[in-house]
Amino acid sequence: MAIKQMIRHAADNEYLHKDFHGALNFALIYLEKHYGEQGVREYLAHFANQYYAPLNQAIREQGLDALQGYMQKIYALEGGEVEIRRLTDPDSLEIHVTSCPAVAHIRSKGQHMSPLFYLTHEIVNECICRDTPYQSELIDYDPQSGACIQRFTRRS
Repeated sequence: MAIKQMIRHAADNEYLHKDFHGALNFALIYLEKHYGEQGVREYLAHFANQYYAPLNQAIREQGLDALQGYMQKIYALEGGEVEIRRLTDPDSLEIHVTSCPAVAHIRSKGQHMSPLFYLTHEIVNECICRDTPYQSELIDYDPQSGACIQRFTRRS
């Protein structure tokens, strides 16, 4: 009997990691329950400093162009409703998220949202900007839809 072998690579598949967001949400709920908000902040900072180190380096070398390109790519892959724009100051970038794909996915599964889920923007963006000429600010956040406004500006 002949053996058939199928060879697959990650690149052969459509990008999809929505369940990562669900797992992250559960982690935030657990951490808040056992370690409080400070535990959530520490966890997100540790993760973001490691995972986003290449983006952080790119921002130091290329400025907000690197961040804008990354955000356009990731929101397109995730299927988020977002508008990314440069403000009149070329050293400013705003991201207006109308519908967050992570929040939509978690809610579609009927899962309880961590009340600290907004920190995935606030803390992660702070870490992305760490030791760069830029700072981040979460201007607005709607916990029901994940809609938000994120602003990146040159540090004073």
